[in-house]
Amino acid sequence: MPLLEPEPDALRPTSRAPEPSPDRVADLRASGTPDPLRGELIALLGADKVLTKVSDLVRYASDASPYRFLPQVVVVPEDIDDVSAILSYAHGKGREVVFRAAGTSLNGQAQGEDILVDVRKHWSGIEVIGEGERARIGPGTTVVRANTTLSRFGRVLGPDPASAIACTIGGVVANNASGMTAGTTRNSYRTLASLTFVLPSGTIVDTAEPDADEQLAHAEPALCEGLLAIKREIEADADLAARIRAKYEIKNTNGYRLDAFLDGATPVQILRGLMVGSEGTFGFISEVVFDTLPLNRHTTSALLFFPSLPAAAAAVPLFNAAGALAVELMDGNTLRASVSVQGVPADWAELPKSTAALLVEFRAPDEAAQEAYEAAAAKAVEGLELVAPVASVTNAFTRDPGTINGYWKARKAFVTAVGGSRPSGTTLITEDFAVPPGRLAEACEALLELQTRHGFDAAAAGHAAHGNLHFLLAFDAAKPTDVDRYAAFMDDFCRLTVERFDGSLKAEHATGRNIAPFLELEWGPKATELMWRTKQVIDPDGVLAPRIVLDRDPKAHLRGLKTIPTVEPIADPCIECGFCEPTCPSEDLTTTPRQRIVLRREMMRQPAGSPVEEGLVEAYGYDAVDTCAGDSTCKLACPVGIDTGALMKDFRHARHSPREEKVAGLTAKNFKAVEAAARLAVTAADRISDRLLTTVTRTARKAVRPDLVPEWLPQIPGAAARKLPRTARVGATAVYYPACVNRIFGSPGDRSLAEAVVAVSTRAGKPVWIPDDVAGTCCATIWHSKGYDAGNTVMANRIVEAAWGWTAGGRLPLVVDASSCTLGIAHEVVPYLTDDNRQLHQELTVVDSIVWAADELLPHLTVHRTVGSAVLHPTCSMRHLGDEAHLRAVAEACADEVVVPDDTGCCAFAGDRGMLHKELTESATRKEAAEVTARSFDAHLSANRMCEVGMDHATGRGYYSVLLELERATRP
Repeated sequence: MPLLEPEPDALRPTSRAPEPSPDRVADLRASGTPDPLRGELIALLGADKVLTKVSDLVRYASDASPYRFLPQVVVVPEDIDDVSAILSYAHGKGREVVFRAAGTSLNGQAQGEDILVDVRKHWSGIEVIGEGERARIGPGTTVVRANTTLSRFGRVLGPDPASAIACTIGGVVANNASGMTAGTTRNSYRTLASLTFVLPSGTIVDTAEPDADEQLAHAEPALCEGLLAIKREIEADADLAARIRAKYEIKNTNGYRLDAFLDGATPVQILRGLMVGSEGTFGFISEVVFDTLPLNRHTTSALLFFPSLPAAAAAVPLFNAAGALAVELMDGNTLRASVSVQGVPADWAELPKSTAALLVEFRAPDEAAQEAYEAAAAKAVEGLELVAPVASVTNAFTRDPGTINGYWKARKAFVTAVGGSRPSGTTLITEDFAVPPGRLAEACEALLELQTRHGFDAAAAGHAAHGNLHFLLAFDAAKPTDVDRYAAFMDDFCRLTVERFDGSLKAEHATGRNIAPFLELEWGPKATELMWRTKQVIDPDGVLAPRIVLDRDPKAHLRGLKTIPTVEPIADPCIECGFCEPTCPSEDLTTTPRQRIVLRREMMRQPAGSPVEEGLVEAYGYDAVDTCAGDSTCKLACPVGIDTGALMKDFRHARHSPREEKVAGLTAKNFKAVEAAARLAVTAADRISDRLLTTVTRTARKAVRPDLVPEWLPQIPGAAARKLPRTARVGATAVYYPACVNRIFGSPGDRSLAEAVVAVSTRAGKPVWIPDDVAGTCCATIWHSKGYDAGNTVMANRIVEAAWGWTAGGRLPLVVDASSCTLGIAHEVVPYLTDDNRQLHQELTVVDSIVWAADELLPHLTVHRTVGSAVLHPTCSMRHLGDEAHLRAVAEACADEVVVPDDTGCCAFAGDRGMLHKELTESATRKEAAEVTARSFDAHLSANRMCEVGMDHATGRGYYSVLLELERATRP
């Protein structure tokens, strides 16, 4: 064991409920996947594709739903051959298989109790066909990622669920998820061109192949005949056929798409329709080809406030008639909960509970059409009883993108914002139903009465244009009385929706586990039995996703409800939605922010010292704490701003010994000497071979601790010059603060970054001054990122005091030349300041050097030369600061073509974390590096030296600051 291995007990919960949770993982599961299952799957697929630790099983047991089922094993296939092998194994051994991609489903579709198959990690990618009118997309690709590529062609996918940032194409198709604008005409069922899928038997079907039916008939004759028999039976029953057609006149994802038997003429065509909304019970969707839609960019929107939910619902037909693409409804509870979302007006918290709002949006292909829509919208508003209960309410239509984005941010945060404000320890249920749009107001009144009768203060929102409402209920799944109350509500709700409104019990979230017992109530016995027969025809052995769509147990929706133990306050609002996962650098390596919280909650469920807790704590150090980049981009992705990175830094602090904290504090106090020593060490390293340095540091890591000793990488730059450029204080328009990383490590080329900043500022007539005493100061991020509170406190206060003096009490801006350091000085130091220094900090204007260049220098510079092409790596700190557009602006002045990779993300180098755990950077940058290296660029630009080193390591290309390129471009 290394000499300074941290004590794992520091990660154990310090407080927990008096009694273990009833749904805690049992002690017998502490050893993870049992044999022979473990050994057989490893022999079949390889050890790297089979996850067997109890911590692996626990982190995959939860999704965005209120259910939790622990799998026996998790497998991560790389290709169709792996999937076929898994299905063949399951058939031979009588086992069950569930596919999981993003885990954003709200009804337990992504959970299984036997073999769980992760089909996200190796299954992403998009190929644009023609001019964008079609796109071939991997099932692990998020909707946002696909639309990012399509937007360059002026195209967009039809389905647009609120979870688009995280949900994947495979899940969207498997659930027929639709969203704000898709309705019944733009969803997956209507916009799919073709599918490739693997049947439970292992047979692969590509519906685009001209001879697909011939191939299927040869491989699966019984399946083909069974499907055609059901088709004949439906077509022979005119009443049944008419009923099926009627059910899909409104949004409906409950049960299987029986209209596929009416729409498809051949077995392959029928299967193409049945796979949509089948929730993984018919096969694995390995590839999707979508017909895309025009991306109409001329947008006009309004957020209109009404005195009540029924009043808002009554206005919906007016906007439908006016041509609105989206009419979204939000009730008072939703609006008030949205104040937790950044950018939402704070005074919404004061809205009356009865208030409701409609988010109305028109999208047009050109200015003339937009004006016509606006005229129709103005006419629709006339005579409406609008209210303005708080000052921020305008009830006006706007074209302003920022305002419109703010409206949508509030709307899309419905589940997470309301869920985040639920009472601690309660489980969140998300229901989703549809009624004929003309009866929406009546349905709202009935829903409010039903909620009141059962003692729920629910929140409601939805796609009002399509008669589709969502509402949220919170209850304690550990209390039988709460579960009984939920059960009684569900019985009454389902009867109300079906018997009074002839509605859909699941409009777009798919049947899942919580509506399966009510399937026959909605569809009747004949149609329901046809669904059972369809399942038997396609999956006769019941291998795929049992109990997810079809379940004869009337209480199936009450099985597996998960408790939500209280955890650390920063993470407690988490509803496990998964929005944070695509942005997480460690997503494909160890754990995600959601999984870090899920694992923490299981520790809380366990009795102290249980075998399961031992296994979780043992794995948590590396899987959760050490391999968290600490970039906090999860906070940006989370609608309620949960910062799991900050929680991991707290855990790092908890693992430090008093001696470590003391040493870190002394390092901060004596940082001038440390800085000089570091520069000398880098100078000396230049004279030693990379191989020797790598060997020495690897040996030291084993002897001391991998999280304390960095591994030498060949991409580490040489030392910076000992002296900074000479500048004058007199006449300076800003104070320039070269970050310590740029004072220690040098830059490529003939000029240092400091020389470049000074030169371009002088050329623009905006001279800067570098103080003589910057040595020994730092933004404090070194200590902050590692959880060294004592050292962080020392340096945070030192830099603020120094900056206040340098800037003459804040009269000059402080320009910082590393984006992470800008973020540190501008924001991250604040909690560690004394009261007096917090006042000084408020007087400072901290400006990133990229913003300084874009806003202050570019207008006064003459570009003499450009490079042909440049690829950018925006840093995660720039995302926090909102500076990405400035980076692009500077790059566009220097290059004829500027490219930001579609898969750009945090490089996870995080100061030195990429040297402590280089596997983290390699995993985090895999997709971005593939884009970068797929073609040649004349320049590879960024805005932070260590991020540039990380990208050098990832791509083999030489990254450098965009300011160096700006200096070269404007050099006379």
